[in-house]
Amino acid sequence: MAEKPQPVQVLYCPVCSLPSEYCEFGPDFEKCKPWLIKNAPELYPDLLKEASEREAEKVSEQLQSVGISTGRGNDTLHSDSEMHSKKGETSSSKHEEVKRLPGGKIKKKDKQEVIIEKVVRNKRKCITIVKGLDLFGVKLGDASKKLGKKFATGASVVKGPTEKEQIDVQGDISYDIVEFITGTWPDVPETAIYFIEDGKKVSAA
Repeated sequence: MAEKPQPVQVLYCPVCSLPSEYCEFGPDFEKCKPWLIKNAPELYPDLLKEASEREAEKVSEQLQSVGISTGRGNDTLHSDSEMHSKKGETSSSKHEEVKRLPGGKIKKKDKQEVIIEKVVRNKRKCITIVKGLDLFGVKLGDASKKLGKKFATGASVVKGPTEKEQIDVQGDISYDIVEFITGTWPDVPETAIYFIEDGKKVSAA
């Protein structure tokens, strides 16, 4: 006689009221993160990694501040002046490095390009990540709504590992999305759109 199937228990997030695995598509993923890290870390291992990195940075900053404050008298003043001197040298050396770029060009912080990457989370959920639309003057909130409506799926603006905002779209729409982007936002040329395939950047043009 076959065993009676057991009911599946779904863990709901008290912040957005969605099943925890769908929090990233909810209205405010940032507010859900602390609860998810504590109650469902296995669903979002990247969040746990981010939290660990932030804690490590805080500890490092605290140790540095303690090291500076424990100095005595002239030693403290001397160490402070040395620090300012080193900072000045570092900033000037960085400035010189920028000047020494080939052709006298100044390196830009953010290159105008759109990066599209497909990732599979939890071995079953496919997400298409879109980065860089904001560099072309596109409002990510509006873009997220249009993408969700066009492909009839969930789309939300979230912060990536580098703290820069990106759009996460549920499902694999990586190759259908290029034509939609260039048609909806003419300021984004196809030559500025790239895919990430096997860790390499490949032009969509």
